[in-house]
Amino acid sequence: MSKVRVRFAPSPTGGLHLGGVRTVLYNYLFARHHGGDFVLRIEDTDQSRFVEGAEEYIIQCLEWCGLIPDESPQKGGAYAPYRQSERKPMYGQYAQQLIDAGHAYYAFDTTEELEQMRVRYKSAENPSPQYDHTTRLHMRNSLSLSKDEVADLLEKKTPYVVRIKMPENETIKFHDLIRGVVNFDTNLVDDKVLLKSDGMPTYHLAVVVDDYLMKITHAFRGEEWLPSAPVHLLLWVYLGWDKDMPQWAHLPLILKPDGNGKLSKRDGDRLGFPVFAMDWNDARTGEVTTGFKERGFLPEAFINMLVMLGWNSGTEQELFSIEEMIEKFSIERVHKGGAKFDFEKAKWYNQQYILKKDNTELASLVMPFMEAKGVITTVDFLTKIVALIKERCHLLTDFWEQGHFFFATPEYNDLAPLTEKWNETKQSFFTKWVGQLSAITNWNHDALEANFNEHMQQAGLKKGDVLLPLRIMLVGGKFGPGVFDIAALIGKEETEKRVKIVLGKM
Repeated sequence: MSKVRVRFAPSPTGGLHLGGVRTVLYNYLFARHHGGDFVLRIEDTDQSRFVEGAEEYIIQCLEWCGLIPDESPQKGGAYAPYRQSERKPMYGQYAQQLIDAGHAYYAFDTTEELEQMRVRYKSAENPSPQYDHTTRLHMRNSLSLSKDEVADLLEKKTPYVVRIKMPENETIKFHDLIRGVVNFDTNLVDDKVLLKSDGMPTYHLAVVVDDYLMKITHAFRGEEWLPSAPVHLLLWVYLGWDKDMPQWAHLPLILKPDGNGKLSKRDGDRLGFPVFAMDWNDARTGEVTTGFKERGFLPEAFINMLVMLGWNSGTEQELFSIEEMIEKFSIERVHKGGAKFDFEKAKWYNQQYILKKDNTELASLVMPFMEAKGVITTVDFLTKIVALIKERCHLLTDFWEQGHFFFATPEYNDLAPLTEKWNETKQSFFTKWVGQLSAITNWNHDALEANFNEHMQQAGLKKGDVLLPLRIMLVGGKFGPGVFDIAALIGKEETEKRVKIVLGKM
């Protein structure tokens, strides 16, 4: 068997959807499992949809995920160039080869003529007429025109596209590694454009030519490309390359949480979760779309969550290191059906990886999120806080929400839980206790707890009477880690200050 070579071939047109990252991941795992190569190829043949910065963004996303290609536009390789726009000169010869063999043809139709065709042949049975075996001979192309007319149009440099000539009344079949044998009726497939009027290939021609020239052995892509498979299969045959055709696998869709349709950016906006790997700043509109990274996901958790959206190892195991994924991954265990996206489950994966992280490393990862909130602190201090609150955090952004009181005095917007059961005994107890805090020499958890308990017993109070009030004084709410851990970290002066502020409001 020849060396496994797989590719991810995105268009630089926008944010990288988590479905795209999953395609990368499955390609990457398959290549690594078999000791093969993973290629990144940029499919930028549609210049009208090209977006400035999109290619760099794709590279950054893959780097964040740790899915580094062996060959790419940035890295180079034996089959460069890896941008289709830079490979433009080579596609024309293959389009011409197809024309000469009678498998493709010149089409000179204008936009207006195409629109007229769609109107003219529209019927109840055929509401969306296509350029196919039923309409091609009524159009202006090298099948309907004489040789002299075609030669004249070409000599006058009349704009044209090259279309594949789909055969009639044939069944095309191939074996999909996920779906088994798939059949297509050629009568239901239109004559796709292979070469555009600007000389650029469409995806259909470019993907076949590039996969052949780059010696791609396995082509994994989303199931939305299944309808195009018969065109691609025929091109492999018509170009005489069918013995070198890669094995195909069409991956299931990632579905909306309710299972009804493909997950889209609009769904994320509507339901409040990201669908892109990283923040995408659209240069055309200025719109910024939040990504998983900026929402506080760890890359290891993100790819672990993704690998399970459509694949399983055959066991109950849910948490996999990248090494375990590589060892266990097999394309045959990818599901045929779509996988529903569950943001709560995604956060659960992230929490598992947060809990496993070394506290110092975790503090370094949390630091940018704290700095974004205006917090100036040290990794050492943040490490102590992280150790106390990590069990309460699902996302890196949660560390601010769960620990902001370590850095700033609370605003005490809601003291109702205190005032409901407040009395003179509690007022007296806290006034006396806060008054002697300055005398405590060992300011640590154990010394503070012992001191607090001693005063509590002297006042004839129980923990249930005074621990919640102390928490609200220190935190501003009914949450957070142990109160004496909090007091130990915020220090003597801040503890005194917070208790006195609340006592003054009671």
